[in-house]
Amino acid sequence: MRQSLQSAKRIVIKVGTSSLIHPNGMINLAAIDELAFVLTDLRNKGKEIILVSSGAVGVGMHQLNLSKRPTSIPEQQAVAAVGQAALMNIYNHRFISYSQQTAQILLTRDVIEFPESRQNVINTLEQLLAMGIIPIINENDTVAVDELDHSTKFGDNDQLSAIVAQLIYADVLIMLSDIDGFYSDNPSTNPDAVLYPHVPAITQEIMEKAGGSGSIFGTGGMNSKLKAAQRIFDINRAMVLANGKQPKIIFNILNGDEIGTLFKKGEK
Repeated sequence: MRQSLQSAKRIVIKVGTSSLIHPNGMINLAAIDELAFVLTDLRNKGKEIILVSSGAVGVGMHQLNLSKRPTSIPEQQAVAAVGQAALMNIYNHRFISYSQQTAQILLTRDVIEFPESRQNVINTLEQLLAMGIIPIINENDTVAVDELDHSTKFGDNDQLSAIVAQLIYADVLIMLSDIDGFYSDNPSTNPDAVLYPHVPAITQEIMEKAGGSGSIFGTGGMNSKLKAAQRIFDINRAMVLANGKQPKIIFNILNGDEIGTLFKKGEK
């Protein structure tokens, strides 16, 4: 089943804040450079690549020398605005060093909910891919806020990456996080926790094993990753959850190596 990933052409990569920001709050430049190298090489092989990147607030906190995530919505919006510009500047610098053109797309849920704007998003993504450009997508945190009853908010970039994969019928969604995959329990507190190499369906039992929320820099948790996986099941595609500490792991995943957890219908 893993060998089918070798033929994947249209690939969505989701990278979490924990992969871009060191635990001390500093930007992980080595990881960003390696990510740019890997994705550019995949483009050179003829793959169609979309990057869904978290990190705007984390980078903004670094830029503004903040040790704690702001609590008020306006403060978070301001930090995200600063961080998004800085993050794209870093991405552009590293991708251009490998002669790869990128484009920024900021989305909110209302854009996806309305048929006309939804189609405009699809058209833009399809055109960028046809031109060999790597779209870098993030939620528009400066306008998507909790007070609006989530009418404009995806909730986290796990959901956003899965929705993007649905929009363009990606062959696989590779979700890079700070955990090696989906476990039977929290591996940081239970040394007997077992890694699931393959999950063929999102059952109630699987959902009950999901943990809590993410780090102080990010918002996602295992529950959100399972909801994203369900979206991928809905279009009968594949998702791989793996540790994003070293982005070159993407090569191994697409080679069919048994890394992380594969979410895909059928037998292992």
